[in-house]
Amino acid sequence: MDRTITAGQLKDKSLFQDRDSSTIPTKSVCHNCSKLKVFLGALAFSFFAKGFSGSYMKSMSSQIERRFEISSSIVGIIDGSFEIGNLLIMVLVSYLGPRVHRPKVIAIGCLIMSLGAFLSVMPQFLMGRYNYERITVTVDNSSTSVSACSPESSEGGPVTDATETPSAMKNFGCEKTTNSYLWLFVLVGNLLRGIGEAPVMPLGVSYIDDFSKEENSAFYIGLVRSSGMFGPTLGFLLGSYCASLWVDIGIVDINAISINPKDTRWVGAWWLGLLICGTVSFIASLPFWFLPYSLPKEGENGNLKISHLSVPGDSCKIDSPAQPQFKFSEAAKDFFPALKKLFGNPIFVVYIFLTILQYNSIVGLITYETKFMEQQFNVSVSRAIFLIGVVLLPVTILGMFLGGFLIKKLKLHITEMTKFACITFIGAYLLSLLYFMCSCEVLQVAGLTAPYSGLKHLSSLKISFMDSCNDDCGCKLDQWDPVCGDNGITYMTACFAGCKSSSGTGKNMVFHNCSCVEGQGHGLGNSSAVLGQCQRESCTKAFPYFLALQTACAFILALGGTPTYMIMFRSVSPDLKSFAVGIETLGGRVLGGLPAPIYFGALIDKTCLKWGTKSCGGSGSCRVYDTKAFRNVYLGLIAGLRAGCFLLYIVLSVLIMKRFKPDGKETTDIKNTDRSTSKEPDVANKKEILPCARISEESEETRM
Repeated sequence: MDRTITAGQLKDKSLFQDRDSSTIPTKSVCHNCSKLKVFLGALAFSFFAKGFSGSYMKSMSSQIERRFEISSSIVGIIDGSFEIGNLLIMVLVSYLGPRVHRPKVIAIGCLIMSLGAFLSVMPQFLMGRYNYERITVTVDNSSTSVSACSPESSEGGPVTDATETPSAMKNFGCEKTTNSYLWLFVLVGNLLRGIGEAPVMPLGVSYIDDFSKEENSAFYIGLVRSSGMFGPTLGFLLGSYCASLWVDIGIVDINAISINPKDTRWVGAWWLGLLICGTVSFIASLPFWFLPYSLPKEGENGNLKISHLSVPGDSCKIDSPAQPQFKFSEAAKDFFPALKKLFGNPIFVVYIFLTILQYNSIVGLITYETKFMEQQFNVSVSRAIFLIGVVLLPVTILGMFLGGFLIKKLKLHITEMTKFACITFIGAYLLSLLYFMCSCEVLQVAGLTAPYSGLKHLSSLKISFMDSCNDDCGCKLDQWDPVCGDNGITYMTACFAGCKSSSGTGKNMVFHNCSCVEGQGHGLGNSSAVLGQCQRESCTKAFPYFLALQTACAFILALGGTPTYMIMFRSVSPDLKSFAVGIETLGGRVLGGLPAPIYFGALIDKTCLKWGTKSCGGSGSCRVYDTKAFRNVYLGLIAGLRAGCFLLYIVLSVLIMKRFKPDGKETTDIKNTDRSTSKEPDVANKKEILPCARISEESEETRM
């Protein structure tokens, strides 16, 4: 008995009602459409998960730097380990593309991301409590006050209950010297996150582009990417909350801590959010295990017909299309020809260089943005992270969504997309140059950026550390426990301010009779200092303008982001789309994401004026930066990299205008190029009449 069924019916696991019945119940043709929607939802959540953990790690960079007492360049290496993980498998995963079960590979990647997040938490349970750097003060036997300026303080005299002697702190720290290397757990965990994230973008995007309508592809990709941006938003919000909590929450009484979140020694509960990130990544892996290897092309469910369908028991059988057998030798043989073909495309080559410069500027900006806000505008890290999460990222999401929507609504061709992307970038670049107008004065620290007396100038930092007002105090040069004097000058410690007595405890401690503050024109015996750095009022006023300017730039850049991304898809042949995404992502991460945090961090370290001191000796994390030099290095690097992007956008526009005709046929032309040379099996659109087979439920379950 011969019958004809559609491809959609063939893929469904239908059961025959009766051996002799002429009707075969099947699922609706919309079933395959719903699977595409499930994949879109699952991919959007995986984008959310990787963005959630990635942004959280970015937001915690300063907390990790302080907790492990490492420099910004080491933090850059930890951050770059993520890109190393991508490097290890990105080319392989993206090249294999349709040759592997893409949903299942993405599921495995999400599990590896989860493992990496949990591994990064381990140091918190292996290290002891965090002991921040603070001065030792002696008790005056004649009163209940505490003296910072006392010769006894330099020799380890009697101390208050809130502090320990230098020798005690040294012994405590040196008993656990292995703690200095526990940041390697974070590095390896970040590397695993990079390995796990590698297949999500190239395989997910190519899967959508393969099985969706051409006019819907850009919209779907833009929708998935913009939906995934909610991950970074919530990641930064979680980072803001965790940064406001003390690192040893639940173990240490917060009221006994004498510093606040604005202090450069403050360390938030960086480990707490990683537990949540690992859980989210695990959940993201679950839906992909139940999705098929391939789907019919959207809107073409009824095109495939198969004859000679027999009922069970007949010798003639119809088998459902099976996953093509993967041969590694065949894939390896085609690798270099495919690579040569990609890099023989001048548009793709220019696009790769543009991507590399964009990655450098974006990664450098995001990695050290919270540190920049903290040092430049006197904003706490938790508040800086919060503002990025609730202001900058939502605006970026909106821009990315509108970019994809405009491509679909206006049906932009590749030439029009290029013009749109070029104009938006140039506008954002020119606007970003106004960052340099949002300046702020350098923090006035006696002996570092300001003289002890207004009658002389700083000549040598080592000489200016000490002055006649604190010569008899016996202050230690390697200590950092800042106080703010009545004169608006910050002193490295109350000892350097020459304070003779104090009142109050903890955060409320006030130092009195500070001789160095008196030397600034205050009456004798009436000068005082409080714990913490002095506030800079002009910086507080300039911050809203900087935030508004950055928000406008982020929106304009995001608006042109999706059109720029689609240029790559429309300029390469369809059999190389997945490979092109992998090369683009690989180039951006290896030459942009990997080196950018390192050289940004190394140059930022050069602007440090005062390094912290580890309990066992040696430099810790930076306490005070030259904010003017910091601003010039940070903003100057970003502006220079974007100037290179500016030139490459112009070159890219010229190449596209020459290659493609503005008649709307370029997409069709490029998609028909080398169609016959493609060796990838096209199961969804196969027109061949398959004789004599049966519907196999087992083979369908294997693909699932």
